[in-house]
Order: sequence, then structure tokens, then C-alpha cells
Amino acid sequence: MQVSVESSEGLERRMKVELPVDRVNAAVEKRLKEIARTVRLDGFRPGKVPLSVVRKRFAGQARHEVFGDLVQSTYYEALVQENLHPAGDPSIEPLDLPEEQGMGYTAVFEVMPEVQVQSIEGKEITRSVAEVTDADVDAMIEKLRTQRTTWGEVEREAADGDQLTISFKGFVDGEAFDGGSADEVPLELGSGRMIEGFESGLVGARAGESRTLELKFPDEYPAEKLAGKDATFEIEVNQVCEAVLPELDEEFAKVLGVAEGGVEALRKEIRSNMEHELEEKIQGQMKDQAMQILLEAHPIDIPKAMIEQEAKALQQQTRQNMVQSGYTTQADLPLHLFEGQAKNRITLGLVIGEVIKQNDLQLDEERVRAKVEQFAQSYEQPQEVIDYYYDDKNQQQLASVANVVMEDQVVDWVIGQVRVEEKQVSFAELMEPQQGAEAS
Repeated sequence: MQVSVESSEGLERRMKVELPVDRVNAAVEKRLKEIARTVRLDGFRPGKVPLSVVRKRFAGQARHEVFGDLVQSTYYEALVQENLHPAGDPSIEPLDLPEEQGMGYTAVFEVMPEVQVQSIEGKEITRSVAEVTDADVDAMIEKLRTQRTTWGEVEREAADGDQLTISFKGFVDGEAFDGGSADEVPLELGSGRMIEGFESGLVGARAGESRTLELKFPDEYPAEKLAGKDATFEIEVNQVCEAVLPELDEEFAKVLGVAEGGVEALRKEIRSNMEHELEEKIQGQMKDQAMQILLEAHPIDIPKAMIEQEAKALQQQTRQNMVQSGYTTQADLPLHLFEGQAKNRITLGLVIGEVIKQNDLQLDEERVRAKVEQFAQSYEQPQEVIDYYYDDKNQQQLASVANVVMEDQVVDWVIGQVRVEEKQVSFAELMEPQQGAEAS
């Protein structure tokens, strides 16, 4: 078997394989004998057709079938011989050779890129430094109380933050429009649900009062027939309610799952959860920066076939997430939207693998156990969750945790190679950057 390899553009290779005539003839002869054992021809009993007759009638078929078999068997032989590592299935092009010269084909495929771990010395990672203060705990408690707001009816003028029950009709050019009317609907003033001027136009209204508002739909309004149009809304205010927050007491603590210890125990649990979230956020930021450093330091070519396959997986995952989020229509998600992310993910996978190999990083089983135990704490029966992961039947789930831990160990390696600068921030700035920026 003669093999020659040509390098095309990028990672593409053209591997020419020529098979000796004696190997081809032996394979064709074997196939003809197999055909002879089963073929039915007029004038002959099954299995008794002379080989010369079979050869005359089925030589072309046998040669075609043998070609496919020989390609399948010799393709991998040739790859091993040439020390090539394909990134996907090949495109096979038969060589036009006379029968006396055997058979041949050209396999066109992309090869896996060679990855050499590059130096990242001099790069910098920022580590956020923050703590959970009493004020942060207070703010979280208020957020939890707000999430459990009830509404109490009041006999006063409506103010921002109140919830009104209203009935309304909308008109454009004197005609009612589709979707422009509703009865007995709740509306929180200041929520921004309605077009500009609608909610503010009801501030100061009382239950039983009627108001007419002259408003204008924004130019970019989703319903094109209404965009930029002047509109009149006739509104009946049926009820005015104010927000009632639950009392911060032992009963409230029980609602949040703290059965004993009352408010003090609730504060301790909230602080503990916030500190855990804070640590995860800091570690997540460090990991993102470490991965970006590896990505930028290794601008390697990635086989198109691998990018396409990963992009399709990301596309499918996004569609599934949209369905789970309540989207009922199939959004147009062109594959090219995912190709950049796909390339980055593949690149990082290759680089991380090479970092592990070149630095002989060994999986820390204790960290895997700690990660499983940490995850299990969010369940009522943590030990059952731990036992589930360490059951021999669930090795795939445990392997996914091990992969995360191995990535964390690579992040530790990156941090050991670069400069780490600390930045003091507040809990709010770190956990909710936009809110923290507004507060400052």
C-alpha cells in the first residue's frame, strides 16, 4: 500500500492511497466466491453456479463492494502509518486506475491542530475582595419581604408604588383598537408596564374615579399599526391598594424555612448563603479571566467540521432553553450566530487538555467529594444525593463534577503563572454590577 499526503489550505489534508493489485484481486475473488454460494441463476441449482459464470456476471458488483470494504480497512491503516489525527469523517474520491494497477482513492479531511502551551507570564487577573455587611443582610431581607408583598385596600389618592385595579378602553382616531381594552386588571404604578404617561396619569386618582388620558404610542412600539399614533384612554379606577410587607418576625422566618431561632437564626442563614454566593461569584470571575487568558494566548486553527458540530449543539441547546422559558414560536437562529462561541469552546478544550498533559495535573478526588457535598447541601437529604453520585450506576454524573474540578485545577495553574491584583468592591457592586453603579 502506497500512501502520500498533501497539505492543502489550513488544516485540510489530501491523503492518496494506492492498493496493490494482488490485494485487490484477492479481495474481489473472495467476494465472488461469497456471491457464488448464494446467487440464483436460471439453469443452475443454488450454490452450484460456476465461478467463471459468477465472475462474468458479477465482477463489476464485486469490485464496487470490495472498494468500499478496502477503503474502510485501509483508511485507518494509512492514518496510523502517516501519524495523522483526523478531526472528522473524510471525503473519499476514487482514483481512476486501470484494473491491472489495483485500486486507489484520495481521502480529504481536516486534522486536529497541534497545541503547544504558550507562556502567560506577565498577564494579569483581578481578584475582587468583598465582604457581606450587616447592611447587605438588611437589604436582602427587605428584598425577600418585598417578594412576599400583599396588597391592602386604602381610601386615599393613589401614589407611586400603589396597585390599582382598573378598567379601560383605548381609542385611536376615535376608533377602539384591538387589545386596547381590559376590565378589572391590576396595575402597579411605576412598574413601567404601560406606555409613557399612562401610569403617571393615574397618580392622585381615587377608587370610583374616571380619568381620560391623551397619550402617544412610542415610535418603536411593537404593534406597527399603533406605533407613533396619538391615543385616548378612558379609565375607571375600581380600587386602590397599598403594598403591605410581612412583619419581620418568627413567622416570617418559618415561611423562609427557618423553623427555630426566629429572626436571628434567619439573619445567620441569609448571611451564610450570601457569603457562599459571594465566594462563588469571585471564583467565577477568576475562572472567566483565566480562560480568557488561555484563549488569547493560543490563537489556533480549529477544523471547520468541529466548529460546525459544536455550533449545532449550541443552537439546539438554545432552542431547548427557549422552549423551557415559554417561547412557543421557533425562533430563527442561524448557525453562524454560534460559530464564534463554538470555536472558543473547542479551543479552550484543546488547550486545557494540553495544560493538564504537559503539567501532569492529577484530579484531586477530595475536591470532587467536597464539590458533591456542597451541592448536596441544597437538598433535604444530603447523604442520599452524595450516595447517588458515588453509585457505580451514576458514573457519568460524577464525571461531570470531576470535569468541573479539573477545570478549577487548571485555573489554579493559570493563577500561579500570572499577576493577581486585588480590587476592593462592595457586595452589591460585585453581585449586581448595574445596581451597584447606580448606587454609587
